[in-house]
Amino acid sequence: MAEQQLKRSVLALMVGASVLTLSACGDGYDPEPVDDVVVTNPEPTGLITFAPDGELAADVTWTDYGVPYVTAENLESLGFGVGYAFARDNICILADQIIKFNSQRSMYFGPDQVPGSGDSGNILNDFGYLALGIRENAEQGFEQISERSQALITGYAAGYNKYLADTGVDNIAPACAGQPWVQPITPIDMMTYAQGVALLPGAANFTGPLFLAVPPNQSAGAMNKATGEAMALAPIAAQHSEVPDTNPTESGSNGWAIGSDLSASGQGMLIANPHFPHTGNQRFWQFGIEIPGEMKVVGGSLSGMPGIVNIGFNENVAWTHTFSTASRFTIHRLTLDSNDDSGTTYMLDGEPVAMTKQEHSIEVATGPGTFMTLQRSSYHSEFGPIIVIPNGLPWGTDPVTGQQVAYALHDANLPNYELFDHWLGMNLADSIESYKQTFVDYTGTVFNNAMAVDKDGNAFFTDGSSVPNIVPEALQAWSENQLYQGLSQQAGLFIFPGDDSLYLPQGTVPFAQAPQLERTDFVQNSNDSYWLTNPAAPITGVSPLWGPVGNQQSFRSRMGQKMLAEGGSVDGKFSREDLVERLIGNRAWLSEEVLADLVAHCEAQGSTPVTSASGASVDISASCNALAQFDGRMNLNSVGAMLFREFATEFRRNPQWQVAYDPSQPVTTPHTLVANDVVLSQLATAQERIEGAGLAVDATLGEVQFVERSLPNGQASGQKLPWGGANNIEGGFNVFNSNMGNDGTLLPRHTYPLLPGSVLSEAAGGYHITYGSSWMFAMEFTPEGPMANGLLSYSQASDSNSDHYLDQTLLYSSQPQLRPLHFSNDDIAAAADEQMTLTGESVR
Repeated sequence: MAEQQLKRSVLALMVGASVLTLSACGDGYDPEPVDDVVVTNPEPTGLITFAPDGELAADVTWTDYGVPYVTAENLESLGFGVGYAFARDNICILADQIIKFNSQRSMYFGPDQVPGSGDSGNILNDFGYLALGIRENAEQGFEQISERSQALITGYAAGYNKYLADTGVDNIAPACAGQPWVQPITPIDMMTYAQGVALLPGAANFTGPLFLAVPPNQSAGAMNKATGEAMALAPIAAQHSEVPDTNPTESGSNGWAIGSDLSASGQGMLIANPHFPHTGNQRFWQFGIEIPGEMKVVGGSLSGMPGIVNIGFNENVAWTHTFSTASRFTIHRLTLDSNDDSGTTYMLDGEPVAMTKQEHSIEVATGPGTFMTLQRSSYHSEFGPIIVIPNGLPWGTDPVTGQQVAYALHDANLPNYELFDHWLGMNLADSIESYKQTFVDYTGTVFNNAMAVDKDGNAFFTDGSSVPNIVPEALQAWSENQLYQGLSQQAGLFIFPGDDSLYLPQGTVPFAQAPQLERTDFVQNSNDSYWLTNPAAPITGVSPLWGPVGNQQSFRSRMGQKMLAEGGSVDGKFSREDLVERLIGNRAWLSEEVLADLVAHCEAQGSTPVTSASGASVDISASCNALAQFDGRMNLNSVGAMLFREFATEFRRNPQWQVAYDPSQPVTTPHTLVANDVVLSQLATAQERIEGAGLAVDATLGEVQFVERSLPNGQASGQKLPWGGANNIEGGFNVFNSNMGNDGTLLPRHTYPLLPGSVLSEAAGGYHITYGSSWMFAMEFTPEGPMANGLLSYSQASDSNSDHYLDQTLLYSSQPQLRPLHFSNDDIAAAADEQMTLTGESVR
């Protein structure tokens, strides 16, 4: 009876689930390996790593909008200059992150992430990263990384420290001025930070489940060393009872690499458009670097990238990234040994294996100058640390099967020592072949799709994520196992057996088996999976851990694919001006697909009331009038744009299409609105929400969508800057959103409560933009060198006292636009506002 019940439960899960594409065979997965790409990428003969005699020297030129260009003779000095310039703009962010990943938040901020809330967030952070061992990995791994990486890291730490010493902690940005947690840093601090960043799309989201992982029949999450008092697990379990969101900041992006066939000039072109938070630890920062005769790069990087560019271009190659659908981690279900009542022994290949136990302690501030020491243990298997999610992944009795089980977390980036070498290789690439070679040599892009193009117009795509390498025979067996298919569907995660060493990941999937495509027309990605990188050449035959094949495309992907299919203005080919327009033109796919039919259907209804989702009778004639004036774009002066967005919000919950999705026509289906009572009800619900918030349905977007900075104390500044731009919900390309969740730091920040089921805020009076297009540019190679227009939408500096705290933001607010980017030394010199020669001593 129990077996039949189990089968029914699993089958029900399989029928009802739509979270993952899980079959290892159904998408054409071919376990036969293909040959690695082998190309020649000669290293520059004159590239010097460490500064001779430890004497650091870098020249920094700051141009308009506060963009620094750093020139040095070696990598250590290059990192030194970049570290100084970054700290001048954003020292509080990196100082906060050093404390975070060194497990010292509780020491400086007390137990709670939100002070006084009882959330124990800082305790979970500190113990979580101790359990993951990132500081230990950094200490052990520093000597294993290349001299190039060591040089960049040591130089960057020295530059950061020089800025702090020269300025003084009391005189830095107001958000962290005078704070005891702002201290000089070491190369190991930087290495620890990098290891923590590598876990952001994976294990970093499991600090709660790591803390909850105590053996069966035990309840102590942590113990006060002095009193022996146990910390209660129940409140934490209540907060962390569901599977964590592994993309909590909604990281997204668009990327286009345009090849010679679609480029008006016949040379390569690129759109870079990462959608990232505008505050916190995932802010981009723009800069340029040069070692004369060896490397010259312009671009932007996430906070703390030591001296090299994440997204940018050199004389020969341009590249960008988007957040990938791949899984960077796997969960493994351990079968506990029935002979061990403690629950800390599991069976592997028929033999009992004892978990390893690690002891950790942290200091927790309990008041001014007072602390307590908390201690706890973490448990580890060959598959990784043990986790517990109360409503899904137990340690003890499985409520479905009755078996004694535990679950282990394997993160492919734990550790990842290849981050800096990989991006440095991209910075040095002189062709698509040498760019591709970096993916043969390294797996350091962590969670990114990569798109690149060279000056000759060769475009390339790959998903460069660190994906656990589950061998083909294991994937095949897993795909045929009803229990594990059901568990995976229920959790929305890849769950594999943990009782068979066949399922132990063998490092990361090699580049030869990763999704990849090279074209001379285009490659693109807007966060759907790899398979429609170019619809003319679908990618199939890779491990299911890379993401789905045959899935319906997002509205944003449909918008990008439509704009590419339309071509450019020069005999169907794209100019750079075309790319700028595509990037910031603020088209919305859903409006282009349904607006005319929606208006006609609405007008036919007249003033006859429509029933909204709340059951109210709503006269939607005002909405009809507003939509009739809507130009279909999300621009500042677009009347009715808010109304259409709220309609789109309802439409997404219950789409009404005449033609359903057809996997054989993925870029043209579904299509055509069904003119029925459902869509009228959706429109009525949108109108009801807007009017309930005290707003007008015919408001222009510029009246209700805005950017507002926080004061250093976290209060709203009151300066609301109108903001043009679309949202994923209506199929925008230039996307902005209201992300009111944690931004990864403890820096003070104001938020507004959102209305249920919407990103509209009554308290804010509209949409408070905190996320979206960030470091964006459109570029092309020309005979005179690379030419580009771009913008860092939230400006260079998070320091509210900086002249470059708001300047690019004000530029965009006045009218969505990009500005010229400087690459040549003549252009940099012509735009120079400030110059400085920095000298210092190495911190090695």
